[in-house]
Amino acid sequence: MSFENAIHARAITLDTMSLEMCAESGTGHPTSAMSIGHIVSVLMYHTMRWLPSDPSCPTADRFVLSEGHAVPAVYAALADIGACIDWNGETVTLNKEHLKTLREADSPLDGHPNPMEGVAFFDAATGSLGQGLSVAAGLGLAAIADDTGRKIYCLIGDGESREGQIVEALDFIMDHNLTNVLPIFNCNQYGQAGAVSEQQSPERLTAKLKAYGFEVATIDGHSPNEIKAAFDSFNATGRTQPFAVVARTVKGWGAPSMQGGNWHGKPASKAQVEGVIGELRQTGMKLTSSLSTASISIPTPPAPAPSTSTKSEVMSFKEAMIKWDMTTVLQSGKLATRKAYGIALRALGHANTEVWAVDADVSNSTFSNTFSADSDLADRFVECKIAEQNMYSVGAGLSAAGKIPFCSTFSKFITRGYDQIEMAINSGANIKIVGSHSGISLAADGPSQMSLPDIAWFRSFGTMKDHHGNPGCYVLQPADAWAAYGLTLAMAEHVGCSYLRTFRPDVEMIYDESTKFELGGMEVLTQGRDILIISAGYMIHECNKAIEELDRLGVDATLLDLYSLPFDEHQLLDLVNENNGQVFVVEDNYGGSLGSAVADACAASGDAFTVEQLHVRRIPKSTRTPEDILRMCGLHYTDIANGVAEQLGVHATT
Repeated sequence: MSFENAIHARAITLDTMSLEMCAESGTGHPTSAMSIGHIVSVLMYHTMRWLPSDPSCPTADRFVLSEGHAVPAVYAALADIGACIDWNGETVTLNKEHLKTLREADSPLDGHPNPMEGVAFFDAATGSLGQGLSVAAGLGLAAIADDTGRKIYCLIGDGESREGQIVEALDFIMDHNLTNVLPIFNCNQYGQAGAVSEQQSPERLTAKLKAYGFEVATIDGHSPNEIKAAFDSFNATGRTQPFAVVARTVKGWGAPSMQGGNWHGKPASKAQVEGVIGELRQTGMKLTSSLSTASISIPTPPAPAPSTSTKSEVMSFKEAMIKWDMTTVLQSGKLATRKAYGIALRALGHANTEVWAVDADVSNSTFSNTFSADSDLADRFVECKIAEQNMYSVGAGLSAAGKIPFCSTFSKFITRGYDQIEMAINSGANIKIVGSHSGISLAADGPSQMSLPDIAWFRSFGTMKDHHGNPGCYVLQPADAWAAYGLTLAMAEHVGCSYLRTFRPDVEMIYDESTKFELGGMEVLTQGRDILIISAGYMIHECNKAIEELDRLGVDATLLDLYSLPFDEHQLLDLVNENNGQVFVVEDNYGGSLGSAVADACAASGDAFTVEQLHVRRIPKSTRTPEDILRMCGLHYTDIANGVAEQLGVHATT
């Protein structure tokens, strides 16, 4: 059997299996799957070097299905080949019978790809469109660093190519000359509600890609020989220019009754299936005289080389300050948390070769530039420019390759990547999010640079468990340099997502080397009995000043640095009860953040308590100093003291 006939036969088989599994499920996207049947066949049966017995082999080529809803085609190929997957903790060989469980609650065959559900052939959860190419870029970066020779294939829908993140990823691939990453655009002409825009036509996509600097093969996506030729060109030795494929395809290929614009996400009914399969058979008979087993074989990846990664004990904050000639700063007793983060990141980079620093054109503000400026670490620093969505998905790709990416930008700009961060969490990514200039203390730059609602979003992930049974994300707010250093190290040891918020001003060091910082932890700074004042980050320093005012009023207050969300609720409630159930929470964010987490814990206890929250209740504006912005927003230490006094019924003089 010729190669062309063999691939046609595989495509017909995969399309049939896609139809059947979606019909059995009563849900799914069979027509999208049918549009990629030939591409998947050439890729998975001929071009990709991978091991069906070990789909996550570290030297195997990778396939990122950005157009995640088309996954039935890939599930069909995995079952047809007999690839291994994890089924409720047991390794099984996927077969055709398993496909009948598509989208069932106890099946690893999710509606969109997710490796954490058991299909290790995939590296990241996809389906939220526009993200896969960035993940592929992260995998490509790691493959170059590890010198594995891996090739990364990414299939992108024409409709999703309108997403701005696709442009960010294309720019990134050109910036970093990722010649080992192949974007494949599946141009089947239809989105969900109708035809795609002319701007996403094969002709326009080809022109855009060439303008970016890609070498482009525009092909018939149902021609086995054209697909093979394009993949061969991508894999040609000596190629120095990034390559892309634009494939003209048909949504519902091979079955005329399921083609057109009204079939997105609509499986054939069980009554319709036989008729549609008959159409596929007729299409197959026109293309090849035989639909027997194809004479094609899957290339084997190279054997893994011995690991060159190293990990050693990380130096202490004091040791790092001395080593890098910052003893005078240490002795001054003042340092911004963002600067301490940069020092910690550098120390981690020296201790663990899997730690990477990733930034979005603000490294001289986040202080991740301490990593890039170190000649021993610079090759593990990744500049993403002003493209935060791409940055987080690149981080997910790096994590999938075994790296520990610290992705840094202003906390305000993290909000642009919420969807990407959530998809990384869903993927089980070991990704570290770091935001500087948190809260309102940066003052002069105004609200366009201030992160105010971010904790409310991030802390919601702390209310659920990830696939490993850990909180979906930790939110960390260090109050001083010692805490920032210690929590950065704690993040690196934790497998999963965590978010560190640093701030701009230099502040007094309130801790020393005797304090151990941990995820889920807290620290009592002042022990009292009348009321529990809870804060974190920059506002701890205002609360310290307020404690002095309250002392003059005869109020004996406890000050708690609740630097981690989630936290040990039992420990917190013990402190609440020790302070007569009186709680006063202070933060320079909008509501729904730290104070709400405390209120939730108190409410769940069933004990008697009173919780008052002091937080930002207006849109801030620029001020010259942190003190000015705190007064404007009612968060000055005198406001804190007055609020506490009012709660306790004490006459305030401030």
